[in-house]
Amino acid sequence: MRNLSISLLPSRLALVAAGLLALAPAARAEDIRTVQALTQAEFRDLSDDLSAALSFKPMIPSESLGVTGFDVGVGVTGTRLAHRSTWAKASNGDSPSATLPVGVVRVHKGLPYDFDIGASLATTETNARAVGGELRWAVVPGGTLTPAVALRASASVITGIDQIDMNTYGLDVSVSKGFAMFTPYAGAGAVFVRSKPDGSTGLASESFTQTKVYAGLNVNLGLLNLAVETDRTGDATSYGLKAGLRF
Repeated sequence: MRNLSISLLPSRLALVAAGLLALAPAARAEDIRTVQALTQAEFRDLSDDLSAALSFKPMIPSESLGVTGFDVGVGVTGTRLAHRSTWAKASNGDSPSATLPVGVVRVHKGLPYDFDIGASLATTETNARAVGGELRWAVVPGGTLTPAVALRASASVITGIDQIDMNTYGLDVSVSKGFAMFTPYAGAGAVFVRSKPDGSTGLASESFTQTKVYAGLNVNLGLLNLAVETDRTGDATSYGLKAGLRF
């Protein structure tokens, strides 16, 4: 019976992923569609919140998965918006809840020489969505007595908002150490944001850098894998939970 339950996990994850991707049908009240109503300072604040919520989140320890390794999962993060009133102004008076939920489908694959690649697809209750990816190198692979240390380069493209083109790029360093089934990890770095409004808004592009710190715990239960994480990017704090398969 246990083997049957495990064999059904991929299909269950696929159903959850489909549900996450269906979070945002067309035209919701909270959709960002009146960016022209913002001042330049408010456009910067909105870009702060968007990048904090939709820039790439690690949700994985520092150690490499190995050449044959995979980590596939679905999850949700909640980002406490730092400028909710600005978001309301950009959506014609409506705004999401104080904590913006983001549904995410994620996959990571191990490569030779302690490199890993990862990709994510995120959606929100508004028209804001994102496609992200990472390249991670465990410069110190870690072992029984030593922690793993990794360097990460990441990027995300924020889509769905007709009036804004936004990209984020991240660099960070992280450390993790496994203890039986538990692997705590933490990291710090920077997120570089490029936010370009549509010309009809009368606003100028914004380019800025946000600091990023995060910490999490990975729990491996054989094939089933769980991860929880807290992230502080700029002025916004996010909390995340991921469930999936790790092999």
